[in-house]
Amino acid sequence: MVAGLGPRGWARFPAEPATRAWAEAARDAGAAVLAEPAQDHWYRHGRTWFVGVDALPNGADGALPGGPPLAGAAVAAAGWAGPWHPAQLSVVFPGYPRRDPDEGEAAHRFRRDRDAAHVDGILAEGPDRRRHVREPHAFVLGIGLTEAGGAAPLVVWEGSQEAMRTAFAAALAGAPPGTEGEADVTDAYTAARARAFRTCPRVEVPLGPGEAVLLHRLLLHGVAPWGEASGTGAGGRAVAYLRPPMPGGVAAWLAAP
Repeated sequence: MVAGLGPRGWARFPAEPATRAWAEAARDAGAAVLAEPAQDHWYRHGRTWFVGVDALPNGADGALPGGPPLAGAAVAAAGWAGPWHPAQLSVVFPGYPRRDPDEGEAAHRFRRDRDAAHVDGILAEGPDRRRHVREPHAFVLGIGLTEAGGAAPLVVWEGSQEAMRTAFAAALAGAPPGTEGEADVTDAYTAARARAFRTCPRVEVPLGPGEAVLLHRLLLHGVAPWGEASGTGAGGRAVAYLRPPMPGGVAAWLAAP
C-alpha cells in the first residue's frame, strides 16, 4: 500500500503547490476550530497541546470545504484511494509539555524526556492503563500547516517498525482471528520501545507549510518538547495528520509490509 519507505520506515516530502494549497486551507479551517469553545476539551498539558482528533472538517475525498483536493507526492506514495477520515489537527504551543494536575510524574517525565514515544492506535485502558491494539491504521500522513522554525518537531525512531512488529506478533500469537484487539500488549510494547530507544536512531522531522511526512503504521514516533531557542510565537506549530483505518483490521495491520 505505502511506497518508498524502505527500512527507515518513514519518508519526508518537500512542499509543492498541491500540498501548500491544501495546507493553507487546512490552516484556515484549523484556526476556526481553535476559536470554537466546544473544542476546548482537546487541550492537554497546561493548554500547550491541542490534540484535535478528527477535528478538521475535510471530506471523504480529503478536501476541506471549498478547498483544493488532497494531492501531491506524499499522498501518491501512501497509495490510498479513500475514503479519508477527518484529519487530526495537532497544535503544539510554547512551553510544551507542561504537567497536567492529574498526570503522574512518570508519565510527564516520559513525555518530556522520551518525546511521548508511541505507536498510533495502541490505547491505554482501565485503571492499570493496560494497552490494546484498538485502532489499527494503514499509515500516518502528516502535512505541516504553519511555519514553526523547528519548534517541538515530530520525532521518529528510524527502523523501529520491525522491532514493533516482532513484539506485537509475539503478544498476539494465539489470539483467535478477529479478537486480536482484546489481547494485552502492554509488556511487549514497553519492552519494544525500550529496545528501539537503544538501537534505533532518533530523528527530528520539523515540517513547514506544505511539507509532508509519511510514516509506517508501526513506526515509533513522538513530539519533542518546545525548545527555549524556538522562534515561533504564541500561534504554535500545527500539523494535520491523516490515519485511515487498516483494511482487514489488526491481523492485516500486523502482517502487511
